[in-house]
Amino acid sequence: MSAESLPRPAPIGLEEFRERRGRLMAQLPPDSAVLLPGASLVTRSRDSEFAFRQDSDFHYLTGFPEPDALLLLLPGREAGESVLFCQDRDPEMEAWTGRRLGARGAERHHGIDQAFENAERDARLTELLDGRATLYLPLDDGKALRLAERIRGSLLAGARRGARAPLSFADIAGAIHELRLVKSAAELALMRHAGEITGLAHRRAMGAARAGLAEYQLQADLEHEFRWQGGSGPAYASIVAGGANARVLHYIENREALRGGELVLIDAGAEFDLYAGDVTRTFPVDGRFSVAQRALYEVVLEAQERAIAAVRPGATLGGIHRGVVRQLTEGLLRLGLLEGELEACLEADACRRFYPHATSHWLGLDVHDVGGYRLDGAPRPLVPGMVLTIEPGLYVPEDDDLPEAFRGLGIRIEDDVAVTPDGHEVLTDSAPKRVADIEALMAKE
Repeated sequence: MSAESLPRPAPIGLEEFRERRGRLMAQLPPDSAVLLPGASLVTRSRDSEFAFRQDSDFHYLTGFPEPDALLLLLPGREAGESVLFCQDRDPEMEAWTGRRLGARGAERHHGIDQAFENAERDARLTELLDGRATLYLPLDDGKALRLAERIRGSLLAGARRGARAPLSFADIAGAIHELRLVKSAAELALMRHAGEITGLAHRRAMGAARAGLAEYQLQADLEHEFRWQGGSGPAYASIVAGGANARVLHYIENREALRGGELVLIDAGAEFDLYAGDVTRTFPVDGRFSVAQRALYEVVLEAQERAIAAVRPGATLGGIHRGVVRQLTEGLLRLGLLEGELEACLEADACRRFYPHATSHWLGLDVHDVGGYRLDGAPRPLVPGMVLTIEPGLYVPEDDDLPEAFRGLGIRIEDDVAVTPDGHEVLTDSAPKRVADIEALMAKE
């Protein structure tokens, strides 16, 4: 366990949230409006709920932390362009579930121009949306659509009194997701912190691993560090996969015992202020790689390090992935897991038997973060502020036609990488990945 807690980075300031809302509204017609709901509590069992986690788009535009809130953006409105609806103040409920901010708290602490409690929501929405021609909302959100239809119906019913209902609905998700794709300096600071916490957790797991330990016990060590360092917990379901379980890409059962002589693959990341870390490390349960394990591991590591070196403005994820496939194919040929000429193997996509997934995905408020991978029909070039994963792997089937020493091995190495003006920054380099560093760390524990 880490002796001390890391110093916390500054939270994102109210001015940045205002600036985000302003950039979104600047893209929209002046007679439009945006209707964006926050998340609600989700029942876990009977009268208990899962821990609340705000909707990522809603958080990006407001930072508001409570359930059942609704954001309305009204470009050009003199009385204030941002309006938020939130839970009513209710002393009886607050005695059970904690103090609510209420409308005045939303204005005071979250920089919202005007706020109302949910008891006033439908009547206020009908008034505020009167005369707005286009209503933007997340069209895949059934609850938001039903609300929008109900308000539009109320306005249509008042047409004889001069009410003007929205003429059309349009999707707002794409515009928000394009904004989220490029991170600000404040966001990068939070992601750097999430990466550092994640690295400490992986170091802790390496120190704790031993034969006979259950995968879930190693998971407990990881997630203890996430919480100890002030994270909300894991950013996604932690994968702790010993032996052949590592070949299951999304293995989350984490219930089997670790065995001496085998590898364990851990894919786990901390969430901090809703921003995700996402790191994979693979290491020997008993602290030393076998000859075959090391040989295959070095192939993956070389491909990963070369891919990270390729991250810079103007590069594309497709180009980085093709470089990884070439590197892995060369390594598989060298180890006798593939046969033939390199170019013929590349043409046949022979590597896919051992490497079935992509090398990268965006990272941010969601672990598989939003934003298109293509721009104007072509692969999107990287620009400063984007954050992506680099995660090559090799997963060897237990098939008779393969060299016995490699059968059943699963290895993946993953880091989080931010694009900078002159190249890149690895946000997760506190987690060791070179063979000598891993073995030295495990030998000390």
